[in-house]
Amino acid sequence: MSTDMVPFDWERMFLGDVPPLFLLEIVFRTALMFGWLMLLLRITGKRGLAQLSPLELAIVIGLGSAAGDPMFYPEVPLLHAMLALGMVVGLQRLLTWLVIRSERVETFIEGVPVELVRDGVMVPNALRQANLSREDLFERLRGQGVRQLGEVQRAYFEQDGSLTVFTHQGSPPPGLPVVPPWDVQWPLILDVGATHRGVVACLGCGQTQEVAGLLRVCSACGPEEDQGGSHQERVQSTGWTLATTDPLIRGGDDGLGGQAIDGGERKAQLGGRN
Repeated sequence: MSTDMVPFDWERMFLGDVPPLFLLEIVFRTALMFGWLMLLLRITGKRGLAQLSPLELAIVIGLGSAAGDPMFYPEVPLLHAMLALGMVVGLQRLLTWLVIRSERVETFIEGVPVELVRDGVMVPNALRQANLSREDLFERLRGQGVRQLGEVQRAYFEQDGSLTVFTHQGSPPPGLPVVPPWDVQWPLILDVGATHRGVVACLGCGQTQEVAGLLRVCSACGPEEDQGGSHQERVQSTGWTLATTDPLIRGGDDGLGGQAIDGGERKAQLGGRN
């Protein structure tokens, strides 16, 4: 701060030391930066929006940035900041008007919902499209009280980054367990080619089927294109586990056969096969 600054110099406070034409440059700079911010937020994806639409988040960032500096930087004229704030609000009103009247603009700014689960099975490539991992999906499902995928009729990753889940009203069919978290306790893993009798669920997509003999590769998700990684990673993508109606009953045994193997036991089971 300059030592010869005069407090409450109204001309400095509102106009600064720049020519009046600089106000037009502020209009251009604000519009450009707001558009660039909107584009970056769309590229970032819905996971980082914290349940705000890209437009809403851009408004929060834009208003905060424009309002903060003139509060304590004497070299930032108030009129310039007021013009920038007015531009941000004006752009928000304009984009809102365009979103209401144009589906194409709405899709570009807000994105579209992504169906992640249909009838207890994860939709192919949906997690990749939503930039989510399988563990991210399971965590969000557990937050809504879902214990196994068979309970889920539909699950949608919404435009604001939230997850909407529709579950069966009555007794759900058996499905892939999502509790306990697999990082805490792995489900029993049945390798492709093993012999089994009963209802099993695919570890890759959650599809269930009743088998009486050899377990084959899941017909819904198929083998992964990339077969790299450890044996554990490959078998968790292409293997099977016991389908269950409630994985928390008696530690995961609900009469459909078997009990979950914990992390330590599973590591010992996989030892020497990597």
